[in-house]
Amino acid sequence: MSAFLDVFATLVQRLAELLQPLFASTATAAAIVLLTALVRLAVHPLSRAAARGQQARTRIAPQLAALRKRYAKNPERLKKAVMELHAKEKVSPFAGILPSLFQAPAFLLMYHLFAGDRMAGHTLLAAPLGDSWTDALAHGGPFGPAGRVHLAVLAVTAAVAVVNYRRTKRQLAEQPLDLGQPTPGADTVAKVMPLLSFATLVTVAVVPLAAALYVLTSTAWTVAERAFLFRAESGSGSRPTPAPDGPATRA
Repeated sequence: MSAFLDVFATLVQRLAELLQPLFASTATAAAIVLLTALVRLAVHPLSRAAARGQQARTRIAPQLAALRKRYAKNPERLKKAVMELHAKEKVSPFAGILPSLFQAPAFLLMYHLFAGDRMAGHTLLAAPLGDSWTDALAHGGPFGPAGRVHLAVLAVTAAVAVVNYRRTKRQLAEQPLDLGQPTPGADTVAKVMPLLSFATLVTVAVVPLAAALYVLTSTAWTVAERAFLFRAESGSGSRPTPAPDGPATRA
């Protein structure tokens, strides 16, 4: 882990040096945002593949519903039939989680890099990048110099979460999880899924500010990326249903 942290720290520092003429004392924070965007750009092909996979799952939804009805009393045969259909249509049930999995290492490195003393002294305005919101509360309160920075980050994160919440609710209404067949727990999942958009607020509140910037940038990228992919796929008549970000994507 130490070797990876050394490489990651060097990368952040080099980017900060490049951005220094534009951002002065906030160059390191700007470097984190830029690095996050580069990570998301690198995994964009996986996000496109996930969107195509969701389009394919939408296309085969009627066939899945028919299989569930046909093999309602034979779970093993249903499982086999679903796997055969996925193989025939080249649909991977794991495509949707690959973008998050590939981002997780970058988030963890960012967290550990700034959680220790390795990057001490770097700030965003008056807020140290290694401090969390609870640290800011202990040193000046919510409206102190550092507290105001954290509140601003939380406010922007909340705005992005609201956009993601509304999009998820709308698309779940257009494409129900039960596919026209009784599915235990589908209603509960449909109610809870949109609320997971706000999980990023918890993450941003407890991690170091540097990691919070990563989460905020990644989440905002996800919202914009899904809007772009949604427009790209809408011409084919299907709508991919987004899953809310986690700390790594959202995390």
